[in-house]
Order: sequence, then C-alpha cells, then structure tokens
Amino acid sequence: MSGVSKRTIDYYTSLGLLKADRSKSNYRIYSEEALIDLKFIEECKSMHFPLEEIKRKLEIKKSKQIRESEVEKHVSNVTNQMRQLHNELAVILPLIKNLDGPQKEDLANKLSREGSALMQSLLILTS
Repeated sequence: MSGVSKRTIDYYTSLGLLKADRSKSNYRIYSEEALIDLKFIEECKSMHFPLEEIKRKLEIKKSKQIRESEVEKHVSNVTNQMRQLHNELAVILPLIKNLDGPQKEDLANKLSREGSALMQSLLILTS
C-alpha cells in the first residue's frame, strides 16, 4: 500500500521515525497517522534530507508548541533551498532554450504542476 519495503519500514520504526502498536501475536500494526508520517518521510528523502533531520521535522510537525527560533531556522533553510534552486535553474535555462517545441511544452507542463504546489505553499506562508 505504501510502496515502501517492509525492511525500510522496520528500519524507520527502529529509528523512532514511525510508531507501531503490537497485535496479540506481536505483529506491528501501523495507524493511519503512521502512513501519513511514512509519506512525509519519503517526501523528505526525495529532497535528500538525512534521517536525523527528518526525525526532527516529524517531531516539530507533531509538536503543539514550537519555538520562534525553530520557525526562523526552517524559514532560513527554505530560503537557502530556494536560492540553490534559482541558481540551478539559471544553469539549465540555456539548455532549455535549445529544446524543440514539444519538449519545451512537456517541460513547461511538469514545471507548472510543481510550481502550482509551491505557489500554494507560499500563499499559505504569507497569509
């Protein structure tokens, strides 16, 4: 259902990234919340965050109270990542200009989907 191997899920559980209850026969039982956490972990991994950082992000995500310094740190990290992405785009822009029409259109469609999600996040942040 999650697309993640049992071995990986066991590893995440042993690190404390995922929480599981136990059945009477000692099988692990994962809640809906654990499935949401697993999706979050996989998204963070796709962005190349180390597991310790992901664990910290999960703790902050679940925390009812968060220190202003933690928020500032996250905003700073996001700002740095945006700067890096801007620099990477500047490098590939000349390559994009050399693509033919259909290739440019495919790329524009992919970027607009990703860009739309980013814009929604930025709107939430600034509202």
